[in-house]
Amino acid sequence: MDAEPSTEFGEIEPPSDQARSAAIALHTQLVKPAGSLGRLEELGVWIAGCQGQAPPRPFTRPRVVVFAGDHGIARRGVSAYPQEVTSQLVATMLTGGAAINVLAAAAGAGVRVVDMAVDTEESAMRSIGEFKVRRGSGSIDVEDALTDAEVRAAVAAGRKVADAEVDGGADLLIAGDLGIGNSTPASVLVAALTGSEPVAVVGRGSGIDDNAWMRKAAAVRDALRRARAVLADPLALLRTSSGADIAAMTGFLAQAAVRRTPVVLDGLVVCSAALLAEELAPGARRWWMSGQLTGEPAHALALEHLDLGGLLDLDVRLGEGTGAVTALPLLMMAARILAEMTTHEQSGVAGPLTPLPAP
Repeated sequence: MDAEPSTEFGEIEPPSDQARSAAIALHTQLVKPAGSLGRLEELGVWIAGCQGQAPPRPFTRPRVVVFAGDHGIARRGVSAYPQEVTSQLVATMLTGGAAINVLAAAAGAGVRVVDMAVDTEESAMRSIGEFKVRRGSGSIDVEDALTDAEVRAAVAAGRKVADAEVDGGADLLIAGDLGIGNSTPASVLVAALTGSEPVAVVGRGSGIDDNAWMRKAAAVRDALRRARAVLADPLALLRTSSGADIAAMTGFLAQAAVRRTPVVLDGLVVCSAALLAEELAPGARRWWMSGQLTGEPAHALALEHLDLGGLLDLDVRLGEGTGAVTALPLLMMAARILAEMTTHEQSGVAGPLTPLPAP
């Protein structure tokens, strides 16, 4: 393990304003009334800015990276499922049978699984455990999730994964999460960074009943007290209140911005990591688009804090990157509109009427 992995991201260069302006101008020339394709036009402009060219290229190698890890707080009964389900779901994902495998295949995206802290040493896990930090995490209501060395290693791992994907040709990235109980640390992080109270961030997660909701609210309350003591230091907040999977996602999202690669965000857990990535690398959020809205209250708070709106509202709250992948065809369409539609001049279709002079 690297003794002192880098957690410095430097200045984040924004998407190209020149390409954005060119895309806006191109939209006015296409054979349609200006603005008639609504948010699809906005998406195309964002893609053009990220790629630095107008028209943009349709995406050819979108990639989903699922960061898996167990959380000590799951032992408090905050989830509808037992902790061993994490490793079982990872195994299912590796054989192509999980929801993200099916949806990604339909959307033309590849899937990679990274075991950061699954509480197992099974052979299937070892095959994806190059960056594994530990088995599980501390129970964040009474102890830190990670050590200083572990949080730095996890952030650095996320950076390395992002670099490897971009160097391998990925032109759009999606982070996915997998871990029983992970919405609890995510809710704590969102509450800490948005100044919210526990009751405002605790949702139903995996489908918990009222008793489990009360246990979860108590866990978030106790963990939030610890989180607020280190609020000024993003790495300390990750150490205290996240987990190796969320810390790795944080590094992944920030490094994607460093590498000028657009990202589609998923639900609550990924967006909690996005809040920390924006703290570590201010301006990174300009490289992200939110794929969806969910019913999780902390997710809405995180998106508001990031000033991002969701593309779809299908109540997809599974995680794994599923909500983001579901939005991927919209981005494909948005790019192809600019790349493939004809202009008024090319088609011979008359443009808008010139306003008559005032009498």
